[in-house]
Amino acid sequence: MASKSLNAYIGLILMTLIIGLSFIFVKIGLEYANPYDLLAHRFSAAFLAVVLLKLFNAVKIPKVERKDRIAIIGLSLFYPVLFFGFQALGMQHSTASQAGIIFAFTPVLMLVVGSIALKERTSAWQKFGVAISVAGLIFIFLHKDGADSQDFSSIILLLLSVASMVGYLAVGKNLTRRYNSLSLTAIMITIGFIAFNAISFFRHLSAGDLHLFFAALVHLPFVWSVLYLGVLSSVLSSFLSNYALVYIPASQISIFTNLNPVIAILGGMLFLGEQLYWFDVIGGIAVLIGLVLVLSFKFKTV
Repeated sequence: MASKSLNAYIGLILMTLIIGLSFIFVKIGLEYANPYDLLAHRFSAAFLAVVLLKLFNAVKIPKVERKDRIAIIGLSLFYPVLFFGFQALGMQHSTASQAGIIFAFTPVLMLVVGSIALKERTSAWQKFGVAISVAGLIFIFLHKDGADSQDFSSIILLLLSVASMVGYLAVGKNLTRRYNSLSLTAIMITIGFIAFNAISFFRHLSAGDLHLFFAALVHLPFVWSVLYLGVLSSVLSSFLSNYALVYIPASQISIFTNLNPVIAILGGMLFLGEQLYWFDVIGGIAVLIGLVLVLSFKFKTV
């Protein structure tokens, strides 16, 4: 059990890196396509990866019990459909660093949901750690001071994406105990593939420009962003998240999202040429200190 928990933490760190950098690739993808087409191509790549895993017997689609079918569909509605849908729409008019900062508020909501729905109790030190992390994030956000353009509707959409992730973490705990992580991921990816391609198809059909659906694929940066977002950020991160839910408390998993703005800022420097400000460094240090405090104390279940 100890080795599996260690593997879950290693996977969780890898997932955090992938998701943190995914904000960068979403911004790249949105330069060539609208959010609906980006999501459709992203999940087409993810679905193709699932099909290949199935062909090589790396994943088996389990027979889902009737009582769990609605639950899995509901879980897929939270993640990936609403989570990625709101994310892509919100990032149209926000920067990668802003998106990362907003997504780091996930632990605040998760602490409430975890204590009510999952009976997870947190210590005073853990709450203090979350407070320090959130303070660091607020410090970064307030000191942006016009460096990045802000759009209120984008902030609302990104917050709705955060709420979707919280719903997924809260609802998914029991399901991940009964189904294999990779198999559950495959089902969720398949539902996302159907949903996003249907949305994009009917939007183009109603506009009479169905031929534009594949237009962005002639651009190599868009193709790379789709592959990263589809294979790594959708398939691999979903698997790692589902696996972690089995061995790690949901509230603790959400704490790792506090690293996303730090990763997003560093990724922005490398891929988008964004500048690293002094307040980014101070806020990032606060995030790391809070993360250490939270992970230094165990969660209790009642």
